[in-house]
Amino acid sequence: MAVSLPPELLEILTCPNCSSGLAVDHDREELVCTGPSCGLAYPIQDEIPVLLVDEARKPERG
Repeated sequence: MAVSLPPELLEILTCPNCSSGLAVDHDREELVCTGPSCGLAYPIQDEIPVLLVDEARKPERG
């Protein structure tokens, strides 16, 4: 299922942890921080981004 957030919203949303931009991961239905040292992934539930650091998934280290 593809995430459908208004483009205007995506332009102003930032990571609450590091203030970097967020990118949509349609496969996982998440907003992923684009910051080089952060990378937290925030869930989208019922088309509403849950931008809480405590609810974010930590990046996979590889």
